[in-house]
Amino acid sequence: MAVSKTPKAAKPELVKNFMPRLRRHTVLLIIGLQVLVLLALALVLYSLGFFANNPIGIAGTLIVQSILGILASLLVYHFVARPIKTLLAALVHVAGEPTSQTPPNPNEAHFERNGLKPVLQTIYELASSAKNPIEEGGQVATATVGTASQVVAAPTSGAAAIQTALDQAICGFVMMDANRTITYANKAAPLNMSVDGTQSLRLLFSETDNLEKWWDECEAGAVHAEKTWSRISDGLADQEDRRFFDVIATYEKGVASEMVVTLVDRTKLYSVGEEELDFIAFAAHELRGPITVIRGYVDVLADELSEVLEEDQKELFRRLTVSSNRLSGYINNILNTSRYDRRHLKMHLNETTVKSIYDVIRDDMDLRATSQNRLLTIEIPEDLPKIAADSASLGEVFSNLIDNAIKYSNEGGAINVVASSKGDTVEIAVQDHGIGMPGNVVSNLFQKFYRSHRSRETVAGTGIGLYISKAIIESHGGTIGVRSEDGHGSTFTVTLPTYTMVAEKLKANQNENETLIGDSGSWIKNHNMYRG
Repeated sequence: MAVSKTPKAAKPELVKNFMPRLRRHTVLLIIGLQVLVLLALALVLYSLGFFANNPIGIAGTLIVQSILGILASLLVYHFVARPIKTLLAALVHVAGEPTSQTPPNPNEAHFERNGLKPVLQTIYELASSAKNPIEEGGQVATATVGTASQVVAAPTSGAAAIQTALDQAICGFVMMDANRTITYANKAAPLNMSVDGTQSLRLLFSETDNLEKWWDECEAGAVHAEKTWSRISDGLADQEDRRFFDVIATYEKGVASEMVVTLVDRTKLYSVGEEELDFIAFAAHELRGPITVIRGYVDVLADELSEVLEEDQKELFRRLTVSSNRLSGYINNILNTSRYDRRHLKMHLNETTVKSIYDVIRDDMDLRATSQNRLLTIEIPEDLPKIAADSASLGEVFSNLIDNAIKYSNEGGAINVVASSKGDTVEIAVQDHGIGMPGNVVSNLFQKFYRSHRSRETVAGTGIGLYISKAIIESHGGTIGVRSEDGHGSTFTVTLPTYTMVAEKLKANQNENETLIGDSGSWIKNHNMYRG
C-alpha cells in the first residue's frame, strides 16, 4: 500500500528579507549594465579605429569611466533606497517579525521634511487593531464642561452619541497626542489645570514606575503596547473625595491619539482596605508597647535561666524571640505604611556605613535563619563608601528583605547578602535560591497588600513589607528592584547614593531627606514623594 507523503508547508517569506534581496539584485543590475555599456562602447570605438594609435590608453579610460559610473550609480541607489528601507522597517515591526531595529518614529523632523510622515502614519494606523471612534466621528476642540475646563470632541453626526455615552461612564477616558498633550478627556477623568490652562492627569504614580517613563520606553522600541497599574489614587490619604483607579494605558505609534488611558474607578473596592489600614494602624500603635515589654521579658528570662535550661528549652526561647521580633516587625511595617500614605515618612539622615546598620540586626537575622534551618552568609566589606541613612529605617528594610528570603527559600537553602561599591552608589543584594516568582508576580510585588495566590496559601505575611521597604529606600534617594525566575530564586537589589554625593543637599536642609526627593516637574503630577 502506497503511503503518500504530506508536502511540507512552504516557509513564509519575511518582510525584512526583501531589502537584502533588493540590494543584491540592484548591485548586480548596476554592474551588469555598466559592463554591457563598456563592451558596446569599446566595440564602437574599435570599429571606428580609435584603438589603432593608443589601445591601452583608450581601454584604461573606458574601464575607469565604468568604475566611476558604478560608484555613482551605487551612491544614487543608496539615497533612493533610504525611504524604502524606512518603510520596510515600519512594516517589519507591524508584522511582528523579530528585529533589532527601532521602529521609525513619524514625528521625527526629517520624515516631515521628506514627506514620509503621512506614509508611516498610514502604515501604523492600518495596523492598529481598532480605530478610535472619536477620531473617526469628529474634530477635537476645547470647551468648558461644568466648573472645570475639559477637552471634549466637537461632535459631528455620530460623534455626539459617543460623546454623551463617554461623559455618562464612571470610567475615565483620556487621549494624548505625540507631544503628550491631552486632546480629549471625559467628565470622569481626574485632571489638574495649571494657571496657564495646561491640563495634566491628577494621578499619584510611583516615581519609578509611572506613565511617563513607560511612554519613553514605548517610543524607544514599540509600535503597539499596553500596561496596567493597580490601586492608583488621585489624592492623598487625608483628602476628601479621594478616588482609586486601575489605570490601563494603550500606546500606538504614529496615530493622532498616541496614548489612550482608561481609568477604571475602584474606589469602593480599595477604600475598604484604606479604612481597614487606618484601624489596623491604630491597633498596631496600641500593641507596640505590650510587644516591646514581652520581648524584653523573653530576653531577660532567656539570659537569667540560660544555665539551668535544657537545650530543647533554650530552643523554645529562641523561637519565642524570633516570633516576638517578627510580630514587632509587622507592627512597625503597618505604622510606617500609614505614615507613608500620608507623606509623613520624613527622615533625618546621618553619615554611616552599611556594615554598622547591619551589625544592629545581625543577631536577630542569624537567629531567624538558624531557627528556619537556612544558611545566611553576609559579605559587607569594611572599606565601602559611607552612605546617608536613617539607621533604624534601613535596618528595617534589610530585615524585611532577609526575612522574605528566609520564608521563600527551601529547607537548608542558602541566602547571600552582598554589598559592593558601584560608582557613586552602594549596592546591597539579597539573593535566595528558593521558589522564585513568575513575571506577573514580580510586576506587582511592591504594591500595597499585594500577595500572590501561592504565597497566601503557604507563607504568612501582611503584603506591605516590600511596599514600605520601597518607600524607605526612595526616601533615601535610592532605588530598589528585583530579579526573579520561577523555581530558581530571587535577588532583591537596593541602591543608595554615597554620602559624598548627597552631603551638600543634606547640610543645606539640616540633614532632612526632603532635598533628596524632588518632584519630576513633568506633565504627570507625582505628589507621593514621602515627605513630612
